Amino acid sequence: MDMGIKGKKALVCASSKGLGFGCAQALAREGVDLVMNARTEGPLLEAAEKIRTETGVDVVTVATDVTTEQGRAKLLAAAGQADILVTNAGGPPPGMWSDWSREDFIAAFDANMLTPIALMQALMPGMAERGWGRVVNITSQSVKAPIPVLGLSNTARTGLTGFVAGTARQVAAQGVIINNLLPGIHDTDRAIALDTGVTQAQGITMDEARAQRSAAIPAGRYGTREEFGATCAFLCSQHAGFMVGQNVLLDGGGVNATI
Repeated sequence: MDMGIKGKKALVCASSKGLGFGCAQALAREGVDLVMNARTEGPLLEAAEKIRTETGVDVVTVATDVTTEQGRAKLLAAAGQADILVTNAGGPPPGMWSDWSREDFIAAFDANMLTPIALMQALMPGMAERGWGRVVNITSQSVKAPIPVLGLSNTARTGLTGFVAGTARQVAAQGVIINNLLPGIHDTDRAIALDTGVTQAQGITMDEARAQRSAAIPAGRYGTREEFGATCAFLCSQHAGFMVGQNVLLDGGGVNATI
């Protein structure tokens, strides 16, 4: 299937590894030029070179903390008139409801709600003027089915989801399409961190923790960044123009719901 986005320009956040890299790679394979962002320069440069070598697209890298005003300004200057925005940020640390302070919540909001909103507010006016744009926010299955130990993530990502629900319907007629992509457990560093927590809490090995989590997923396995990226590329394509403000689960059936 031709996604119809060859020659477009995409800003992909947190794209040096994991799900962000999967999205950047999939878009590049469709001929989309990239602005890739991450906090750490070394892994970002390596990821960019891998994509550049494979696909031949133009790749610009911006190593900065996008949760800061200065970092966003630097990134947006490089992004210019981006046609596609993929927001992404690692989730806040797990814990119990009694563990978190006001500062913990503010940090979660900055990373997982306020920064994506700021990027959308910066880039969507240009998309609307040109009559075409795509935004995909990588959130979490927890906005559909909250995960108790991820209360900070549950709260911040659900706030972003609420913003998108209204905003997506305000800009759709101008050709700007916003959707959210909700991962379950994928084979990334985030899964390693969560599984490490299980090994420490239960006194089991990493293999045992992984097998335990896999058994709870109807698909019987962790997702891959490649299939996640392919789904993201579709949501950014010409074929997704009638999908407005949707929350697309990619969790191997982990959320047990009829609707």
